[in-house]
Amino acid sequence: MALIEQIEKENLPKHIAITMDGNGRWAEGKGKFRVFGHQHGVKSVREAVETAAEIGIKYLTLYAFSTENWNRSEREVNALMTLLISTISKETKTLMKNDICLNAIGKLSQLPKKCKQELEQAVEKTKNNKRMTLILALSYSGRWEIVNAVNKIIHDSKNNLAKEITEDTFQQYLNTKGVPDPELLIRTSGEHRISNFLLWQIAYSELYFTDTLWPDFRKEDLIKAIIDYQKRERRFGKTKAQIK
Repeated sequence: MALIEQIEKENLPKHIAITMDGNGRWAEGKGKFRVFGHQHGVKSVREAVETAAEIGIKYLTLYAFSTENWNRSEREVNALMTLLISTISKETKTLMKNDICLNAIGKLSQLPKKCKQELEQAVEKTKNNKRMTLILALSYSGRWEIVNAVNKIIHDSKNNLAKEITEDTFQQYLNTKGVPDPELLIRTSGEHRISNFLLWQIAYSELYFTDTLWPDFRKEDLIKAIIDYQKRERRFGKTKAQIK
């Protein structure tokens, strides 16, 4: 039986989030500059997106650049932004072909002007696509998102727009408003950290860690993660007896 045939179509996560880690170490292991790993990681992005859409995943969020990543060397940051611009430009046709809607979360005002323009154009062009939503987390951090939401609530409260803060109210102020929380969070490269990613949203996500470095992450790796997810019992605080 082919690996993909082991997936239970009736038990798919609606939303998968991935921390794409290991590009730099992959390149350094080959005696190359770190940007070499980022360039090869684009192929993994394309394969993950196409595989998720093929399987029937409705939302895929990729942690592409954190607010902390701005602290990396100027050379690496500039290379990443240039790569991001060219990738968005090249891949928009593929997104249209596969009926995939592109969106982005994070402190997008920090992005270089050209990068922000390419992103906004791609988001606008793909906004009516229905098969899957691809969300890029750019200049993003979970703590920033939560603080940003609190500040918006305070502002609205002064205008008597927010009477009471509930979980539902709070979610309306997050970058991911209208998007279901991820049921599965994947992190590559063997690291076992959350790294400030979707801190509110992953409260009950299943965590899957793999030693595979991101440039080596392929269709089979995503399928294995989904199969592993489907073997788990999700109780949300209940007992096994209550679930049964």
